[in-house]
Amino acid sequence: MEYRLSDAAHNLHGQPMFKMLGRIQELEREGKEIIQFEIGDPDFSTPENITNVAIESLVNGEVHYTSSYGMYEFREVVASVTQNSRGFTPAIEQIVITPGANIIVYYAIRCLVNPGDEVVVPDPGFPTYYSVIDFCGVKPVRVPLREENGFRMNPQDLRDVITKRTRLIILNSPQNPTGAVITPEEILEIYQIAEEHDVYIYSDEVYSRMLFANALFCSSSVYDSCKRRTILANGFSKAFAMTGWRLGAVIAPTDVAEKMALLLETTSSCVSPFVQRAGIEAAIGDQEGTRAMMREYRKRRDIIVEELNNIPGVTCLMPGGAFYVFPSVVGTGLSSKEFADFALEEAGVALLPGTNFGQYGEGFVRLCYANSQSNIRRGMARLKTAVQSL
Repeated sequence: MEYRLSDAAHNLHGQPMFKMLGRIQELEREGKEIIQFEIGDPDFSTPENITNVAIESLVNGEVHYTSSYGMYEFREVVASVTQNSRGFTPAIEQIVITPGANIIVYYAIRCLVNPGDEVVVPDPGFPTYYSVIDFCGVKPVRVPLREENGFRMNPQDLRDVITKRTRLIILNSPQNPTGAVITPEEILEIYQIAEEHDVYIYSDEVYSRMLFANALFCSSSVYDSCKRRTILANGFSKAFAMTGWRLGAVIAPTDVAEKMALLLETTSSCVSPFVQRAGIEAAIGDQEGTRAMMREYRKRRDIIVEELNNIPGVTCLMPGGAFYVFPSVVGTGLSSKEFADFALEEAGVALLPGTNFGQYGEGFVRLCYANSQSNIRRGMARLKTAVQSL
């Protein structure tokens, strides 16, 4: 009997950074030393106070099912933290605790958008957006994030692409892959556009705790308290160095949150209770571990931007948040993919071509500076030497 995959399965792309990681591991097995800037995984361990709470929870036997919405006390904490950080208190019924933030993209698109409808997506943008959009049979409408605008979404560019088929606008600030932070004025105008056209906003705020001086965070959720059109997605992976824990939270209009919780219930049952206990501690416990990581990221950001700008043909803007840089490599004469391949093969430096993040990523590459200061300096020195030989 002949079997074939579904049409949807053929539209799955996954995440290119994990494909690159597999390639790096092959080279390392061959004895090559690779300095890694390709994957957005903090090189720090989860702060000890967070880990200890999870251990205590396990010892106390919290190993059974919880509500698909998440533990009530955790949702109360999310509501309280939201009040402190964004100025509104969502109802408990608006909050769903999720197995990571990545999956929230799927929940939102699956629950809000019909096949053939349109989702406005930033380009360059997080690859999961494109993979989920294609998997769900939805049409992506790309808004270019231009270097001359600091890689921030221009509200006029957004206005130009909205149609009667638009159901959802995806925002991401601070942004992956560029580190850009959208200004409060731009957020307000984008929200007003969504209001005019009666579309939802998916506000990806995974990096909202990862801001540097002079960057001002703003969320579209402040305009509707996530009661009408904003779906606020957040996660614990990056700011708390909890990538392997798989923990996220979403705040949405009550009817949307209900359907998301049912989809979670259908696919994952619930999030592990001891992981949720760790999330409570991360959100309201001692924050010194997180602050120390951000102080170090600030130093690394400054080093990598300076070093990149000293490489012939490479120019790099100073990002306002997250832990990525998105330098232009146009001056080297190489395409994004050619430069990434060259960096890996000739310099032993792993980074990603901008085209992994969308068609407007051509001419750029992404580096994640979740690596030590010494490795950043070594990697950039290798890269500079290799580029000078072109």
